[in-house]
Amino acid sequence: MTERKKQRIAIAGGGSTYTAGIVKMLLENYKEFPIESIVLYDNNEKRQETIAKACEIITRDMRPEVKFSYTTDPKIAFTDVDFIMAQLRVGLLPMREKDEKIPLKHGVVGQETCGPGGIAYGLRTIGPLIELIDYMEKYSPNAWLLNYSNPAAIAAEACRRLRPKSRVINICDMPVCLEEIFARVLGMKSRKEFDVRYYGLNHFGWWTSITDKEGNDLMPRLKEYTSKNGYEEYTPQGQHKESSWLVTMRAAKELHEMDPKTLPNTYLKYYLMAPETVEHENPNYTRANEVMDRREKDIFAECQRIIDADSSEGTSIQSSEHSQFIVDLACALAFNTRERFLLIVPNNGSISNFRDDAMVEIPCIVGKDSVEPMSIGEIPDFQKGLMEQQVASEKLAVSAWIDQSYQTLWQSLIMNKTVPSAKIAKEILDDLIEVNKDYWPELK
Repeated sequence: MTERKKQRIAIAGGGSTYTAGIVKMLLENYKEFPIESIVLYDNNEKRQETIAKACEIITRDMRPEVKFSYTTDPKIAFTDVDFIMAQLRVGLLPMREKDEKIPLKHGVVGQETCGPGGIAYGLRTIGPLIELIDYMEKYSPNAWLLNYSNPAAIAAEACRRLRPKSRVINICDMPVCLEEIFARVLGMKSRKEFDVRYYGLNHFGWWTSITDKEGNDLMPRLKEYTSKNGYEEYTPQGQHKESSWLVTMRAAKELHEMDPKTLPNTYLKYYLMAPETVEHENPNYTRANEVMDRREKDIFAECQRIIDADSSEGTSIQSSEHSQFIVDLACALAFNTRERFLLIVPNNGSISNFRDDAMVEIPCIVGKDSVEPMSIGEIPDFQKGLMEQQVASEKLAVSAWIDQSYQTLWQSLIMNKTVPSAKIAKEILDDLIEVNKDYWPELK
């Protein structure tokens, strides 16, 4: 094999609780994806510092030949890099808490990527994401931006509208996490042991085929399991083990009953089981509070422990399915591995009976600086109708940001299947405007 060129990586959102796991995954995959340097970038210097100092020690202990640095200066961060890995959370967890609790106050699904909360988060993300693309094009025009900032659907639509020619790939780790569950259910080591056919929008899709490398159909076994258990598995492995996530995994059973020919993305629960979802939520203690009380505290405490010990030996920080996906994608773009990934791309006829300008999540073959979406063909009316409504809501949200239009944003919420009426949509919108004044354009 030809020696692979060492890559220079920037991670935007250096203060994220996922950053240390991504750095660890990059270092663990050094032989397949050799690295010259890693630089962390965040506009929140204090938050980034603890994560970055720990990552510096992890890098020194695992791969001392890799140059590690961190900065709040975009010129330093994005000059002469090959890949920018973006994980933006604008407003941090306190704003996520508002995204979840404001809709719940009105009896509507409160979720960070779906419904009104997802729209609110999306409008906060657009400006900083476009700014990031502009930095990349100014300082490293040949780099790729791998964007996994949520909500990915609105972020992807904004990229399509505002920076259509940019080298940006929008991705989501949730299908990867679910496919790893499928692999464990099937007794396989990894999702890489099978090929999938899937279509939809981000957090809004269906698997139609899963086969092993010999072409044998694995769907009957997975359907049988799902019809009994949903996607709940009885193993400590995997990312989503908190009680709130287990409820979501179990909901796959009911979602599967709606279309037994396919396997559903669990996020469909928020759209197709909205009243039941709200009924089981605690409006005073949401997923944001769970993350604050557990993951946020645990990661920062572990990073501080590494700093105090000046050693990463015995660290509890683990690389994740989410991190592996990003490394594999970068590998494909850099070294032409021709691997298949689920990516969020313009439809452009891939789904033949769906609008061309929709950002759809479908399998793509990724090679050297290339992304080739696979043909899906026609989709059934059930899925098509649901997708038409959801993509309209997402497009209206991005239009509202561009045009600074209150009316258009109200229409976006009205169109969203999680919201039961125009009146409730307006009440939620007015509450969201109040708390997002520092982040959204002023709406007229």
